[in-house]
Amino acid sequence: MIKEEEVYKIGKLGKTHGVKGEISFLFDDDVFDRVDADYLVLMIDGILVPFFMEEYRFRSNATAIVKFEDIDTQERARELTGCDVWFPRALVDSDDDTITWAAIVGYDIIDANSGKPVGRIASVDDTTLNILFCLEDGQLIPASEDLITGLDKENKQITINIPEGLLDL
Repeated sequence: MIKEEEVYKIGKLGKTHGVKGEISFLFDDDVFDRVDADYLVLMIDGILVPFFMEEYRFRSNATAIVKFEDIDTQERARELTGCDVWFPRALVDSDDDTITWAAIVGYDIIDANSGKPVGRIASVDDTTLNILFCLEDGQLIPASEDLITGLDKENKQITINIPEGLLDL
């Protein structure tokens, strides 16, 4: 059984495409194209289920058309419409120093000044020029690379030099 901490959300399935079981995939992270993966994980009725890809092709920077194995009709593909799509953390190259915003959801923020935990990242708001970490308790922390002093993938922690007074707001 796949556990939620073993994966991270990268997008959502949209409408069906054609009659042979293809479906549109709206993604926030194209890790499935950068990392050799045979499958994506879908959330079906609250359970994470692997779906193997036969093929996919990009339509834009944020959309792909995916054909999953054993999904051969428009009706079968329609059943997947709206499903969240997740990617296995284990498939991401751990030697790579780069990490995507989607991959750090679930990481803990550590204050570089005090060494104390601040909170856990629930989402990343990258819709504006100033990217923000949205913590589970509702706090917003700037995600500026200039403030990030450490990244520990193994312990899922990001150390940030949080500006004085920010946590008091």
